[in-house]
Amino acid sequence: MKKLLFLALLCTALHSAADDAVAGRAKADVACALCHGQNGLASLPNAPNLAGQQAIYVSEQLRNYRSGKRQNEVMNMIAKPLTDTEISQLAAWFSSIRLTVEAP
Repeated sequence: MKKLLFLALLCTALHSAADDAVAGRAKADVACALCHGQNGLASLPNAPNLAGQQAIYVSEQLRNYRSGKRQNEVMNMIAKPLTDTEISQLAAWFSSIRLTVEAP
């Protein structure tokens, strides 16, 4: 019974993370893509790449911008209205992007 419960919780968590990434992508297309690129690869020289970043890092930085603990005029404005759920969704999206590095 414990194994069955564990599997059910694991499946729910994986499904939830996938749902979060889909919702995060939709939000990122509106709020993030101009500076950080459609797939998290920055289109501006002073904007960081977000593709492949760990979810905990993206979440923490967005919360810091939202609270004002971390300062950037544009990011503070963008992060201020984000809910905890939206931050989690954005973090799920950017962390779900897989990067491949190839030698020349």
